[in-house]
Amino acid sequence: MLGGSLYQVYAIKEAVRLGYYVITCDYLPENPGHRYAHEYHNVSTTDKEAVLSLARELQVDGVVAYASDPAAPTAAYVCEKLGLPTSPYKSVEILSNKDLFRDFLQKHGFNSPKAMGFITYEEALEHIDEFRLPVMVKPVDSSGSKGINKMTNKSQLRVFVEDALHYSRGKRFLIEEFIVKKGHQISGDAFSVDGKLVFHCLGNEFYDSTCEKDFAPLGECWPFQMDYRYIEDLEQQLQRLMTLLKMKSNAYNVEAIVGQDDKVYLLELGARSGGSLIPQVTEYATGVNMVTYVIKAAMGEDCSDLKQVLPTGFWSNYMVHSNETGRFVRIEFDEEFKNKHLVEWVTDIKMGDSVHRFRDAQDCIGEFILKYDDMEQMFHVIAEMDNFVKIVVE
Repeated sequence: MLGGSLYQVYAIKEAVRLGYYVITCDYLPENPGHRYAHEYHNVSTTDKEAVLSLARELQVDGVVAYASDPAAPTAAYVCEKLGLPTSPYKSVEILSNKDLFRDFLQKHGFNSPKAMGFITYEEALEHIDEFRLPVMVKPVDSSGSKGINKMTNKSQLRVFVEDALHYSRGKRFLIEEFIVKKGHQISGDAFSVDGKLVFHCLGNEFYDSTCEKDFAPLGECWPFQMDYRYIEDLEQQLQRLMTLLKMKSNAYNVEAIVGQDDKVYLLELGARSGGSLIPQVTEYATGVNMVTYVIKAAMGEDCSDLKQVLPTGFWSNYMVHSNETGRFVRIEFDEEFKNKHLVEWVTDIKMGDSVHRFRDAQDCIGEFILKYDDMEQMFHVIAEMDNFVKIVVE
């Protein structure tokens, strides 16, 4: 298991529950997941050769990069080298790098905004007039909206490029034209078995309009609220993409948007499970434990019993965050909210820890899983969350 962070604990526990001998590795020995594994090694999950050497030495039977963008290529690389179950490393590399992904989509005729990848500010400056503003400036290999900015004036380019490069491990960034969306952004997880899309649970992404980055998601909610024909269109695009990339049995995190032109644009297809407790919410909504299939696929087990199940009920996750920068004191709940809606609350925040006013996922201090009686109630509670939950800082 590549990584032992708070949000990877669930998968580590699931692998143990399934009866496997579980080994974790990353460069943070204090990460909570390691205490649930049988064995831990201090090796960075992004150091492909070091992980390969460790996996070879330990004679592992499978490698999982659960809910981790940076570790997904490592898992595919190691498995390919050792002949273990995996989708192709080159394909996972494409899915894990926004510039390679956009280039692949454009070359194969998918709906895609105008986009170009760059290494330097000077290089981007030479081409910026070829774009119609606003544009998004993004690191090619970050997650959680880190280092992503919406540029409305060329004078912002240098600062946004520097921010993107700060969060890019490969020191590359992407500029792409902004798509004005119609309705909700589409978000959720999917799974392919032997290259065939067999399951997905796609919902609606929601945001905080008062946030500095109003495009940084606060969470997702289910069921899907737009015309289902958009999902059917997206299913076709996903299957075509999986076929072109020769994907095998794999979990995916899906992000898509419907433009004002009524076209469905596939924004991201991460070759790993979603973070933010998306697989857990999916299980509440559908009864399908996708994490079980992630582990079974990594071990080469039969996953052919996985079938599409439509979600029932009304559910969301939610990035718990502070509206102020300071030191964490406590969290206060409205008791009715806590008793009626709160299903799970995952955090490792401690009194005195530094918190930052929410900008993007790096400022998240925990995650809720919430349930609701109906659609109207769901969107009301999400919109009025500050009235039900208060993060006290000093």
